[in-house]
Amino acid sequence: MQSPSNATFRALADPTRREIVRMLRDGPRTSGEIASRFDSSWPTISRHLAVLREGGLVVAARKGQEILYEVNTSVFQDLLQHLMDWVGPARSGRQDARPRTRRRASRPQEA
Repeated sequence: MQSPSNATFRALADPTRREIVRMLRDGPRTSGEIASRFDSSWPTISRHLAVLREGGLVVAARKGQEILYEVNTSVFQDLLQHLMDWVGPARSGRQDARPRTRRRASRPQEA
């Protein structure tokens, strides 16, 4: 498994890019179809798509004069595994590794 790059996390940091990824779950879309769903300018959406490509989250394929974008599922599988490793038990084999505990959010005290 390859660890996700900083570019992958950067790509997911923006709500517009997350919405583009959600849209692509239903299948490949052209850049024009993607851009038509947003109020942003074409250059802005184009830049979002470039950031998603740089992060490896989407792949682009030319079909005639159009470019089709689709989700790169293998990168998402690596990302999920990486996140699970963060919250899972330590696998270092150390005997002194203590289990992780969750902190409870403090509740406001009633007056």
